[in-house]
Amino acid sequence: MPNEMTSSSMNSLEALKVGVAPKIETPAKVYERTVDSNGRSYATGKRKDSVARVWVKPGRGVITVNGREFENYFARPVLRMIINQPFAASKTEGQYDVFCTVSGGGLSGQAGALRHGISQALIKQAPDLRGALKKGGFLTRDSRVVERKKYGQHGARRGCQFSKR
Repeated sequence: MPNEMTSSSMNSLEALKVGVAPKIETPAKVYERTVDSNGRSYATGKRKDSVARVWVKPGRGVITVNGREFENYFARPVLRMIINQPFAASKTEGQYDVFCTVSGGGLSGQAGALRHGISQALIKQAPDLRGALKKGGFLTRDSRVVERKKYGQHGARRGCQFSKR
């Protein structure tokens, strides 16, 4: 009997519903193709202290990093795999040329920044790829950065060595 609703409580619930404003649904954002006069789309990718400025245009799949070949700049296969992930997720390997400049941080951070920039630029080049790239998590900027060193300590968390004497 305690779980059943009485008619008076039902009436009060109906009265509450009347006072509620109707929910307004906003239309979904429409992403449009954004390219310059040369058919390139531009995006900036970031990871740790690294920043990558990326231009993507339809081509044969050539990737140039700071004026050098992609394989020469990123010697480790893991870094090359990270950079190619957006193309693999969107099934567009070998369809776009990438020209980019990276600066700051180390090679791992630069590879992450380049992956982020390529993903953003691909969406501007072909908005229909957004679903596959978002599902793979390539559009989210990885916000993890190095924690700052605190005064009176040897590092961010490392304190001074304890000495009894």
